[in-house]
Amino acid sequence: MNIIQSFGVLSVAKIMGLINATLGFVLMPFFLLIGLLGSMIPNQNGPNPFAGVGGVIFALFAPIFYGTIGFIFGAVGAFLYNLLAKWLGGIEVKLQPTGGQLSAGLG
Repeated sequence: MNIIQSFGVLSVAKIMGLINATLGFVLMPFFLLIGLLGSMIPNQNGPNPFAGVGGVIFALFAPIFYGTIGFIFGAVGAFLYNLLAKWLGGIEVKLQPTGGQLSAGLG
């Protein structure tokens, strides 16, 4: 068994930020659809084309928002893991070397 003693806080934050920003891009069409549907809701004067602007604005900023939140929570999570792993021990991981690693080490 190998034990993960610590994570690079910035490296985890960057990866989590990118993963969550990608999720924001994946969800963007759904937010745009919600904004479009919101603009079609009739009121007393008929459909208001500006009613769904909030959904469109959120869709455009979703990747930035999700990426920023992912970066922050990734950094906090890695920091807390590093802190707690010192007291409680790290996560035990069983690793199996691949064939490429064995031949590279022998040559």
